[in-house]
Amino acid sequence: MAPHLVLAGARVVLPTGVVDDGRVVVEGTKIAATATEDADVLDVTGHWLVPGFVDIHNHGGGGASFSGTAQDVLTAVRTHREHGTTTLVASTVTDEMDLLVRQAGLLSELAEQGDIAGIHFEGPFISPCRKGAHSEELLRDPDPSEVRKLIDAARGTAKMVTLAAELPGGVDSVRLLAEHGVIAAIGHTDADYEQTVEAIGAGATVATHLFNAMPALGHRAPGPIAALLEDERVTVELINDGTHLHPAALELAFHHAGPGRVAFITDAMDAAGSGDGRYLLGPLEVEVREGVARLVHGGSIAGSTLTLDRAFKRAVTIDRLPVQDAVTALSANPARLLGLADRIGSLEPGKDADLVLLDADFDLKGVMRRGEWVVAPQLA
Repeated sequence: MAPHLVLAGARVVLPTGVVDDGRVVVEGTKIAATATEDADVLDVTGHWLVPGFVDIHNHGGGGASFSGTAQDVLTAVRTHREHGTTTLVASTVTDEMDLLVRQAGLLSELAEQGDIAGIHFEGPFISPCRKGAHSEELLRDPDPSEVRKLIDAARGTAKMVTLAAELPGGVDSVRLLAEHGVIAAIGHTDADYEQTVEAIGAGATVATHLFNAMPALGHRAPGPIAALLEDERVTVELINDGTHLHPAALELAFHHAGPGRVAFITDAMDAAGSGDGRYLLGPLEVEVREGVARLVHGGSIAGSTLTLDRAFKRAVTIDRLPVQDAVTALSANPARLLGLADRIGSLEPGKDADLVLLDADFDLKGVMRRGEWVVAPQLA
């Protein structure tokens, strides 16, 4: 049996706070409470150790999409793992129903193998008024029988469905999802405040990329943003790339919802970790310039090129969030949403040895997933 590995000397972010000159013990695939005398010791003094990041909304990366082949999916997963995302939910985009059903079957096999943590269906049950980078001609109302078709195709691996609850069948579909243990997320919606409150009452628990693809916050017509921020049952997704949100909007969300109800996501598309150029997002053509993805026709923002290590660094260096709050939003909260908080999301004995090593400037220097280095420590 291989000796324990002790990562010693780092600033370790635990659920109880930051421990200076701390240590994390790895035994096999898990975090252990104590180390044996013959343990290997890696001195990581001057670095941060944080839990592996958990992304619940991600469409691809490394030039590959979760709407593609199994190899495409694995390429995208590997790209994001190299940026610290040790647990990832694969998001689809609006397409023909039979194609989504087929893709759900492929993704479910990869989820069963442990390559992804499940499937998020973003579309086709969204508002044409707030379609963003989704094909309007392929959108449809959230008929519960159609929603059920996608859940069944995912064979128990569906984690979340984004829908516009104000559409016909929307609230009934929220109830259906809640009954099946699938997160109902409100997004790409033209709902007003009252309709959003009704959807939350029916079981919706996530706001898909809050602020984006929904009516703006108004003082007479507060819309969905106010309803989603005020309800303690709702976790709000935020895309912290400097493009999707003004820093003041992010601060507003954190102040009002609190760090316990924010989940940082990438909403990444193929270009994440890949570079500028022309890409496809579902059936739509996207051009990426200077890291910003927009539809070739219409100019709508088309997902992001974000990776969660960049979201983390921006959160603590530009947004000035406490490191522990950023860790909560990147790891603990999404792990809880996925029902995986007993395994991932924090550096505690018995949990998976998923961790990210960062230097003093919060640049990524190592990634471990289930006890194996995805990115070997770069300590020079």
